[in-house]
Amino acid sequence: MSTILVDNLTGKTSAGSITVTSEGGAATQSLQQGLAKCWVNFNGQGAIAARDSLNVSSLDDDGTGSYGVNMSSVFSSADHSSHATCNAIGNFSNVEINSVNSVGVNSLRCWNDDPQVVDPDLVFTTSHGDLA
Repeated sequence: MSTILVDNLTGKTSAGSITVTSEGGAATQSLQQGLAKCWVNFNGQGAIAARDSLNVSSLDDDGTGSYGVNMSSVFSSADHSSHATCNAIGNFSNVEINSVNSVGVNSLRCWNDDPQVVDPDLVFTTSHGDLA
């Protein structure tokens, strides 16, 4: 087995074009397109705080169960893909992403199965797309 040690990868044709071949070898995909460009795991109760994150400059507490995830580097288009989930201890929770026409903020709202808006202890969101 060979080991490749590098600090940077740059495409040969253009700097941002690195292609990865599928497991079966029949298809290829862009390496950059498959990477999450923004993610965060944070506590939504009390003083909200990120446990860990990538490309997140700050978090906003916009009221009970409502949060803003502000990105350090924004997307080139509002048509990126975001997913979020949350969990309030002892209660099933749901989350809604309200990021319409935003390239740099994911707005989230969490509620339980009653349905009541709640501050969950666990909130997670991940976004994929092209950075500006």
